[in-house]
Amino acid sequence: MTSPPRAKAKPSVRTPSGVRTASPRLMPAPRVDPPSATRGPHVSQQGLPSGRVSLGAVFRADSSNYYMLLGTTLLLVFIGLIMVLSASSVESHLNDNNFFMGFLRQGAYAIAGIPLMLLASRVPPTFWRRWARTGVLIGIGFQMLVVFTPLGVDSGGNRNWLAIGGFTFQPAELLKLALAVWLGVMLPIAMDRYGAAWRVLRPLIPAAIIVGLILVGGDLGTVLIMFMMTLAALYFAGVGWKIMMVPIGLGALGVFVMSVFSPNRMARILSFLGAPCVDDSGACWQPLHGTWAMASGGIFGVGLGNSRAKWSWLPAADNDYIFAIVGEELGLIGAILVIGLFVTLTVSFLRIIRAADDDTTRIVAGAIMVWIVGQAFLNIAVVLGLMPVLGVPLPFVSAGGTALVSSLIAVGVVLSFARTQGRKTL
Repeated sequence: MTSPPRAKAKPSVRTPSGVRTASPRLMPAPRVDPPSATRGPHVSQQGLPSGRVSLGAVFRADSSNYYMLLGTTLLLVFIGLIMVLSASSVESHLNDNNFFMGFLRQGAYAIAGIPLMLLASRVPPTFWRRWARTGVLIGIGFQMLVVFTPLGVDSGGNRNWLAIGGFTFQPAELLKLALAVWLGVMLPIAMDRYGAAWRVLRPLIPAAIIVGLILVGGDLGTVLIMFMMTLAALYFAGVGWKIMMVPIGLGALGVFVMSVFSPNRMARILSFLGAPCVDDSGACWQPLHGTWAMASGGIFGVGLGNSRAKWSWLPAADNDYIFAIVGEELGLIGAILVIGLFVTLTVSFLRIIRAADDDTTRIVAGAIMVWIVGQAFLNIAVVLGLMPVLGVPLPFVSAGGTALVSSLIAVGVVLSFARTQGRKTL
């Protein structure tokens, strides 16, 4: 009977103390995991960072809210470009002898604004906290140039444009973003320092200066949007209603004064409050033709590009009244689609606010939500005849370079806060 084979003895070495150990040549080498894009920059075999950059890591976000807000915004911009192409074609041909000039201008701003939005979304939130004060001061400086220097440009009875070296832009649109970030940074500090005391309203002093400068320029629509943003910031900061009644009262007084001392604005308000418009002249011209455009669209619309109102019948067809062109060409279905996208945008903002673990994120996201969504529904209410004409554009859809770029950057700021949030949902 044969015995089982004996296992081979492992080679060993003798240490200086006389103990025999296994040979180091047969010990397994430690496992080293390859560098991953999720762990940081790629590292070479010599331990030095390599030149490769993972695009997946650059655009990676930890929150589903990030993609929901980003996707809805891009879809609105896409619809806006299509509608600007249709609504501005006639006026572009009359002014520039080129049917596509308005679309090309809007497209250029979209091409500039979308990368800026993505860049802002990658900036750490500490950046916005650090530069909040500087942004407000720069914005106030530009608005003072609009109001008090010959560089300011009047448009539609309002002095809200700044022309520098052949380039014209609207500082008030950028001031909306600066105001939202400023309130988001300073209100939590004031709440911690003063609590329920009246001094918690100190961060509103720059807001009052901004609103005052815009009041001098006569832009009531922008003043209303900033007033709503300020109230939203106070609400999300946890300020009591007793204290909030102070800015509410002052804001209502300012709107009343601006309305009473502006003949054009009083005519619009009296036309809205008085008898229904039946004569398409004077203050009734724009709202009545907007109503006719919406009514002629029916359920399915007259077809993209087939609007009749854009043939110089409807003022600001590619801007303040572009929703009327949406209703005319795309019908009730197209109008509901646009409204549904803004509802989705609201849900995206609310999800980010709900998932926030700090006051700054809640305040900034809340103020920007009221800016973009509130302005959208003010614009739609004006077109539907539910409010007097205010002159506010439809965010992401109306023509206007400064408004589009500033709104995209504002979304990028919210995306920067949402990028590292968990997947908490409503």
